Amino acid sequence: MPHHGRFDYRPITRRPDYCWPDGKRLAVYIGFNLEHFAFGEGLGARLGPVSPEPDVLNYSWREYGNRVGAWRCLEMFDQLGLPAGALINTALYDHCPELVAAFAARGDELIGHGHTNSARQSDFDPDTEITLLKGCRERIATSSGVAPSGWLSPWISESRLTPDLLAETGYRYTLNWCHDDQPVPMQTRCGRRLWSIPYPQELNDIPMLIGRQLDAAPFADMIIDNFDEMREQSRQQPLVMGIALHPYLVGQPYRLRHLRRALQHLAAARDRGEIWLTTPGAICTHIDRLCADGVLDLA
Repeated sequence: MPHHGRFDYRPITRRPDYCWPDGKRLAVYIGFNLEHFAFGEGLGARLGPVSPEPDVLNYSWREYGNRVGAWRCLEMFDQLGLPAGALINTALYDHCPELVAAFAARGDELIGHGHTNSARQSDFDPDTEITLLKGCRERIATSSGVAPSGWLSPWISESRLTPDLLAETGYRYTLNWCHDDQPVPMQTRCGRRLWSIPYPQELNDIPMLIGRQLDAAPFADMIIDNFDEMREQSRQQPLVMGIALHPYLVGQPYRLRHLRRALQHLAAARDRGEIWLTTPGAICTHIDRLCADGVLDLA
């Protein structure tokens, strides 16, 4: 049968043991998607039935996230002292640069997320894909002062070469794969290790709120239940829990109220010293250091 060739099968019950900083066993991060869409063409989540382009209803609904929703979420992150991994479409630097600047000013991690979510990366030929990866990295470095170490493809779309091209263009980790609850090293053709940091497709507002038509209260309950269960599981193995959010969804006022309830639950656990509230890049750096120091052998 065809195989991706990136990593071997290894069950969670047969892994080396280690800890996150200060002996923590559960690392939790927020993946906050900041996206921009082409007007009158391309892809995008849909609130209602698809209309002929220009689809003003669905375009303007998504744009609410950049104009209002993201700012409300920022206020809440500040109130709770929460870091964020901000997944950046570089088109935002032209569309609403002050939004990206606000996350950078907080010290949040900026993560490459394509130029726009109007196109799928898997549709690109290798040269175009390399141009995308290099261009996004250079734009973030030039505009915000630090090159991103991580990548999430628009729509989680990959070519067969994407992990190789990420490693070759300077990225240290990918969020595209949702196959594990721990970081997994991926093999690449250049021999440079690319970490797969767990990114959720269940604890993710688009699949839940749009795909499964879950509403705000049960989605918040899902975050709390997932967290409480993983906190128990992490007594056996160190684990990573990501929460994927989009401001045009969770930034709606009635959803924000329920999200706040869920994030207060996590912040309280942090304040009790039970978890590591962090970013994907910090997780990558820590696991890399464990391997470099010989504390951890994941070969």
